[in-house]
Amino acid sequence: MQVKQTPVNDTRVRLTIIDTPEHLDKLKQHVLKKLAPKVKVQGFREGHVPLELVEKNINPDALQTEFLDEAVSHLYNDALNDLKLRPVSNPEVTLNKFVPFSTLEFDAEIEVVGEITLPDYGKLKVERPTAEVTAKDISDVVNDLRTRAAVKSPVDRAAKDGDELVIDFTGTDSEGKNISGADGTDYPLTLGSDTFIPGFEAELIGLKPGDTKTFTIKFPKDYGVQALQSKDVTFTVTVKQVQEITRPKADDDFAAKAGPFKTLAELKADIKKQLTIERRAQAERDYENAIIAAIAEKTKVAIPKVLVDEQVERIWSDVQRNLVYRGMTAKEFLAAEGMTEQEYKDSQLTTEAMQRVKGGLILSEIAEREQLTVNQQELDARLAEYKAQYQDPQMQAELDKPENQRDIVARILTEKTLARLVSLIDKK
Repeated sequence: MQVKQTPVNDTRVRLTIIDTPEHLDKLKQHVLKKLAPKVKVQGFREGHVPLELVEKNINPDALQTEFLDEAVSHLYNDALNDLKLRPVSNPEVTLNKFVPFSTLEFDAEIEVVGEITLPDYGKLKVERPTAEVTAKDISDVVNDLRTRAAVKSPVDRAAKDGDELVIDFTGTDSEGKNISGADGTDYPLTLGSDTFIPGFEAELIGLKPGDTKTFTIKFPKDYGVQALQSKDVTFTVTVKQVQEITRPKADDDFAAKAGPFKTLAELKADIKKQLTIERRAQAERDYENAIIAAIAEKTKVAIPKVLVDEQVERIWSDVQRNLVYRGMTAKEFLAAEGMTEQEYKDSQLTTEAMQRVKGGLILSEIAEREQLTVNQQELDARLAEYKAQYQDPQMQAELDKPENQRDIVARILTEKTLARLVSLIDKK
């Protein structure tokens, strides 16, 4: 087999493949053996017809079609392995020359991952994030628990800081048009919680149940919805209820009601323990992400557009699922952003998609260089772990599907690769 590789661009190549008559004859014999069980010749048992009779008793067009499919697939895969190419699309095949069954020449044009040039990742310096838990962190959790256990009492007085209001509100732009996502009904809002747009909560102090107020707020320049950044929005708010919040005192009695604790000190010790576990896990994830980011910054690789486009669609699907949880449709969300779906993908998702794809390619390349693999015992152990978590028979059946097991293998390999990177960088 002869293979000529011609670059079309950074991520697309054309392979011109020519095979020898000797190898083509072997492929022909292989194809005849595959077709033999379908050929019936009087005097021979099914499946025992000599190959020369199989060829004489089969439709020539069917034989050539089967032969070409087999030969192109076989030669193409051999060429990929020999050249160590990583295709990300099916080949576009053009038949240049075919003389049955002695001459075959064809082109296969494919999208591939470009050459990956990694830095000396073992010598990188990456600072580990801290996982410190402060007294304020513990106090914040205690206060959150007190708020959850608070008693709310409706009052007929002016609202003050710390009260919870139930409000209806609408937001309009400078032309008086309603803004999608800037409205709410029976919305609970605690004054002083700083959970709303800066300046909004302060406008409600002094209002009583039944009061309505109209005011204008300028949205922050870094607000999450791009279309509202630095924009003036006029809100009309009706207060339906004012509730005074009485939180329990943080003492031993409160601790006993919050859980299996005898004293407030025990509760705080448990909070510190749980926060420490969470912070350490998050710090480890942040450290791994920082390592990948540091490697990616110094890595050169041409990434096929098709991979980025596929990742954009995955992220967009995640965005839409999150919108459902927030009670918003994709159409409403895009209207609030002031963009079309394609504009949102191009401006907000493409960079993230590029980073994800690049990170995945880097981890794959490092796994290969470090000769990391996942053996059957590791896969079986992880499957047993998952099956212990999911008792539903349908879910367990899903875990047995080959495609899902491939995903699990990829996940384990990623974990092993990250662990290897952490160990290499920590040694310095």
